[in-house]
Amino acid sequence: MTRWNRVFSIPGSRRVVLALGGLYIALAAGWIFRQASLGTSVATILIVSSFIGGSGIILFGGGYRLPETDIHPTCYPAVAGRCLTGFGVMIGILTLYHLQPDTGITNPERSLPILTGFSSVAGFGVGIYDARAKTRARELKLQNRKLQRTEERLKESNERLEQFAYAASHDLQEPLRMVSSYLQLIESRYADEFDEDGEEFLEYAIDGSERMKEMIDGLLEYSRVETQGEAFEPIDLDEILADACQNLEIQIDERDAVIDSEELPRVEGDASQLRQVFQNLISNAIEYSGDAPPQVDISAERDGEEWIISVRDSGLGIPPEEQDRIFEVFERLHSHEESSGTGIGLALCNRIIERHNGEIWVESDPGEGTTFSFTLPASSKQTETTAAMGESVSTE
Repeated sequence: MTRWNRVFSIPGSRRVVLALGGLYIALAAGWIFRQASLGTSVATILIVSSFIGGSGIILFGGGYRLPETDIHPTCYPAVAGRCLTGFGVMIGILTLYHLQPDTGITNPERSLPILTGFSSVAGFGVGIYDARAKTRARELKLQNRKLQRTEERLKESNERLEQFAYAASHDLQEPLRMVSSYLQLIESRYADEFDEDGEEFLEYAIDGSERMKEMIDGLLEYSRVETQGEAFEPIDLDEILADACQNLEIQIDERDAVIDSEELPRVEGDASQLRQVFQNLISNAIEYSGDAPPQVDISAERDGEEWIISVRDSGLGIPPEEQDRIFEVFERLHSHEESSGTGIGLALCNRIIERHNGEIWVESDPGEGTTFSFTLPASSKQTETTAAMGESVSTE
């Protein structure tokens, strides 16, 4: 609250501006009648009255239309205060001038209304500008407060969802483990007593329980991205990629896959989670490569303070209408008969990259391969080095 809010109420401040405007309009009318009776020329009467009355019209019209502007009512007292300040400052200046030896105001009944009217209008303009600025600041403060509350609610909601997903998936593991154990026990003890249909049914049941276990494990991993992640630190993506390829060694050898990579940068991140991203993307590239031996190319491109990492394959590709949903949980483009997997791998990649304040996207045409790209923040040391190089080049 400004000092003017303590002096004027909101309705009272508007009435001050209207009254000030009305005063100058009345002074202009009085000037016209008085000078007409004294025989003053019409031109002088019109010029002086327009100066005095013009200020009054501006103030009265501005005060009247104040509620129609985008200024918040709590700022009205500041507008009224600026008008009175302008009026008071001009009165003070004229008084000091008049008190100087051998000086004085000639024709004060004309000079005083004109000059104080102009200064009041100037104060009104400054008040409007200041009030608009305060209104914008108030709106931004309210918006920031709303955004902060929304962010806090979203954070709480995400934490509850993570806790629910963890609890649900964790609690499901025990009954599923029991079902799976008994199915395996039935298979080992009574498989010889089943006919062909019975063996098929049992196989479906065991396969279903195994897939359910994989889905629960994936959901657990997905729910732990935020809560179980390691602190970010500078890491070498070449080392991360090497570890990922080592973990995928059997799949790479079975398909005679070729993994080519440019020199990758150092970034800020969680090594374990980024290793998981590379594993999922490379594994998908190998699995959906078609009949030809898989070829996977990995590259990096600097973009400001981020790196864009791309994993490209020459496989089957992804139809355009399917590209928006592949990062959703449990979304699959192929049936279980066509390919293995739980449909949570890309959703996990998306969640991990989001935790790193990055983005992940896909570019693909059916039959022409797929490129998955994601952004990661460059390591702080690397950013400082780049900046220093830029400064040295500019000085040269």
